[in-house]
Amino acid sequence: MAKKVVIFIFLIINSCTCQNSELEILQTIKESFNDPLRTHFNWNSSLSFCQWYGISCDNSSRIAKIELSGKNLSGRISETIFQLQYVEVIDLSNNQLFGVIPGNLSSCLSLKYLNLSNNNLTGPLPEGSIPFLETYDLSNNMLSGEIPENIGLFSGLRVLDFGGNVLQGRIPKSITNMTSLQVLTLASNQLIGEIPPELGLMKNLTWIYLGYNNFSGGIPREIGELTSLYHLDLVNNNLTGEIPSSMGNLTNLKYLFLYLNKLTGQIPQSIFGLKSLISLDLSDNFLSGEILEDVFQLQNLEILHLFSNNFTGRIPNALSSLPHLQVLQLWSNKLSGHIPEDLGRYNNLTILDLSSNYLSGNIPETLCESGRLFKLILFSNSIGGEIPPNLCRCKSLQRVRLQNNRLSGELPPEFTTLPLVYFLDISGNNLGGTISEPKWSMPRLQMLNLARNHFSREIPESFGSEKLENLDLSENEFSGGIPSRIGAFTELVELKLSKNKLSGKIPDELSSCKKLVSLDLSHNQLSGEIPISLSEMPVLGQLDLSVNQLSGEIPRKLGEIGSLVQVNISYNHFHGSLPSTGAFLAINSSSVEGNDLCGGDETSGLPPCKRGKNPAWWLFLTCLLFVLVAFALAAFSVAVVKRQKEKLDSRKMESEDGTWEVQFFTSKALKSMTVKDIFSSMKEQNLISRGRDGISYKGTSSISNNVQFVAKTFSDTNSFQSNYWSDLEEFGKVRHRNIVKLIAACKSGKGGILIHEYIEGKILSEALRGLSWDRRQKVAIGIARALKYLHSYCSPSIQVGDLSPHKVIVDLNDEARLRLICSENKGFISSAYAAPETSESKIITEKSDIYGFGLILIELLTGRSPTDAEFGNVHETIVEWARYCYSDCHLEMWVDPIIKENALNINQNQIVETMNLALQCTARDPLARPCASDVAKALELVVGLSPCTLGFKWFF
Repeated sequence: MAKKVVIFIFLIINSCTCQNSELEILQTIKESFNDPLRTHFNWNSSLSFCQWYGISCDNSSRIAKIELSGKNLSGRISETIFQLQYVEVIDLSNNQLFGVIPGNLSSCLSLKYLNLSNNNLTGPLPEGSIPFLETYDLSNNMLSGEIPENIGLFSGLRVLDFGGNVLQGRIPKSITNMTSLQVLTLASNQLIGEIPPELGLMKNLTWIYLGYNNFSGGIPREIGELTSLYHLDLVNNNLTGEIPSSMGNLTNLKYLFLYLNKLTGQIPQSIFGLKSLISLDLSDNFLSGEILEDVFQLQNLEILHLFSNNFTGRIPNALSSLPHLQVLQLWSNKLSGHIPEDLGRYNNLTILDLSSNYLSGNIPETLCESGRLFKLILFSNSIGGEIPPNLCRCKSLQRVRLQNNRLSGELPPEFTTLPLVYFLDISGNNLGGTISEPKWSMPRLQMLNLARNHFSREIPESFGSEKLENLDLSENEFSGGIPSRIGAFTELVELKLSKNKLSGKIPDELSSCKKLVSLDLSHNQLSGEIPISLSEMPVLGQLDLSVNQLSGEIPRKLGEIGSLVQVNISYNHFHGSLPSTGAFLAINSSSVEGNDLCGGDETSGLPPCKRGKNPAWWLFLTCLLFVLVAFALAAFSVAVVKRQKEKLDSRKMESEDGTWEVQFFTSKALKSMTVKDIFSSMKEQNLISRGRDGISYKGTSSISNNVQFVAKTFSDTNSFQSNYWSDLEEFGKVRHRNIVKLIAACKSGKGGILIHEYIEGKILSEALRGLSWDRRQKVAIGIARALKYLHSYCSPSIQVGDLSPHKVIVDLNDEARLRLICSENKGFISSAYAAPETSESKIITEKSDIYGFGLILIELLTGRSPTDAEFGNVHETIVEWARYCYSDCHLEMWVDPIIKENALNINQNQIVETMNLALQCTARDPLARPCASDVAKALELVVGLSPCTLGFKWFF
């Protein structure tokens, strides 16, 4: 009896000792974390630690679980947490933890579940093993190094997820010791070598995700032995060879993703026997041959992506029999023949893209039988016939692209009343007839292109939309006048009416289109004078009035439009002198020929303007006036010389660094500040920022206190040589609400200075943490609109180059303002925001700008930057991480916690679709990235997205 009492007392003492030890460990954990959400509010002595938030105990009052996921905790993980001998669950995922994972991880002998995903952890993977561990999730961190060779010691694992890190090296063969493993995710790393054939030994695997790495070689045929597999994702690697026919053994497979590799050959017939398949994506490879009729066996298929391959032959009729098919994308192949006539009749189609093939025949009547088709893309084929009536009644349509085919007949009346269509392009066909009756009613229409058809008679007064931004009716047979109600299109950015038979005057009401950037009325029969009201259009950049019957003089004020960079007035009946300001200063001779004009720069080719001869009776008065002028000149010669010197001083400045050449880009700037203002601003008390690319100072004009500016110095003389000086002059002409105005530039032998307007606000990288989701959307749209203007409406187009958050200022109204800094195509210095092809070729393109914008979108969504430490080749890795998150993780796991704080007030569809767009912008292939105008439209559409679009890739 006494012995039992001793044992009981010993157990009590041991239990108390253990509890005291665990209490000390918890106190250490609490001290190691920064807790802005006060998760640890009740971690105090007034309660037993088993009642503390996030802590669960077993029946012996020992800590069994620590669950603190998504609490915005920051700091390092204390090694004491792995000294808890009885803990079975540790979940610290979705926080802001950083530093290395403690090396005593294997001390946690009872641990079954460890989740440290979605943090900022760095360093190598921990060595050692935990005998009872079943779930090991370190995904979406910044862990580096190789996967340990002895990883197979974790023999009890069921879930292994190291995805979204920067791991290197090969997959160790010891991984096959994990015979119980069901989920294997190593995606979005930098792993190399071949995929081990030994994976075929892991019979319990149900999920394999190895995408977004650098694996090479073929797909192991041994994978076909994993009969429990239902998800296989090997996307975006360098895999070659044919798809092994053994994969036809994977009878439980529901998701097969092999896109963005270098696979060749035909689709094995055995693949079409995978009757459980829901989604099949083999796009962006080099596959060839025909798509077999055996596809009818895939009765559960919802998504089929085979685009960007070399498939030939006909589209199989069997596709029409798949009852669950929603998304069919076969674009950019070599398919021929007719579209199956029953396609859509028995399907559930929402997206159909068959563009850029060799298809012929007619558009089937049945495409919209589901009533859910919202995206129809058939452009660049040889499809003929009329637009079918059933399609004209498809009220779900939103985006329709039928351009560059052989469609004929008239535009059906119902087709002009589709309520949800925002993008309609039927250009480059043989359509004809009138479009003015009945009245259009497309309230969401933003882009309408009817160019290169045979439409005739009058242009409609309205298209039933107040959102119309792009209207192209060029190369038709429209007659009559330009409707005066065109001024009601207040959102219009681009208007093309060229190559028609329009007559009459240019309506004054056109000047009400205050957002119009590009106006092309060329090759018509317009008459009368140029309305002086056109000079009131604040952002007009391109104006083409050539080949008309316009007459009169060119309005002086037209040359005062600061944004106007390209004008063509050739082959009209204009007379008088050419304006000597703005876009007319150095106008090309081909843009003014065919008129009776004089003056202009040498490049215009126009003769100088001559003065008329004075009558004889004026001779005496003229001589007298000449004498008076001579005396006046003599009397004020000193003053004149002084003024000339001052004028020279406005272009030159002597300093300790030598002679500076100064160029003001507008006459207004020249009148509102002096050269002395620029150089006197560069003092320590005026310092705004100091970086590797230069120093910025805030300055104020001595002439006008209302004029403030930023002077940014550069020590890189290469950026200010003569060939870049002309680039700066182009930048100086840019006028857009989302672009910071460049006022002046200075250069010397030792560097340069750029003078921008001063914007009250913060650079995006500093402002980001304080921006809600709605404000981030506004910033994204602002940047997209700036790129759209630079790429589409500047001539020549302007590329930003190193587009990053440091070049974006967020003003006090949450408007994004993009700063232009001369980015040279030759010798471009790559950065975290540079596109992969730019880093290699040193050539900047519009598509490299789109890549940088995609990275900014990812940062706005996730709060993560490509410049975060230890990302390796960061700008690629963060994209891979984002792709991994988008494909396999719930939104809560990757969205910025600041956005999640307002989770009740946000539309998750908007966030998902914005990430979808970001991934398209950061596609590895530049040709796969959308253009700036499409990006801007997509972002604006995302704000009003309907749930049916959620989750579909390839929006454009």
